[in-house]
Amino acid sequence: MAALTKGRNTPARSGDISEPGVAGGVKIYAGALTAIDADGFATPGATATTLKGLGRAEQDADNSDGADGDIRVRVGRLIYRYGNSAGADEITASDIGDDCYIVDDQTVALTSGTNTRSVAGKIHDVDAQGVWVKFS
Repeated sequence: MAALTKGRNTPARSGDISEPGVAGGVKIYAGALTAIDADGFATPGATATTLKGLGRAEQDADNSDGADGDIRVRVGRLIYRYGNSAGADEITASDIGDDCYIVDDQTVALTSGTNTRSVAGKIHDVDAQGVWVKFS
């Protein structure tokens, strides 16, 4: 593409919402921790090493009977509270600023589970109800 020679109307997004295609054969529930799989499609959070934490599903997205990308899902990319793991994987206030890891579509953990989990996002805060995760 050549350099501009006049003004251009350049579209913008806030970055707070993305709308990826949904992986085939999956259902994502509103509020679920949502990730991007290795092929670039949205999927519910799960223990896997090939996911990238994306954010919170803003709506249900049922692609159970569809192929990759047949539907899209709105995903918020702010700071959301998810369930905290227990025992050695429990996240505490001293972990704020560190990465946390996806256990499932509503739970995060302190560790990668011996390299079996993908990063969800950064630990923003911790309270009695769970872990506030910042998605980028």
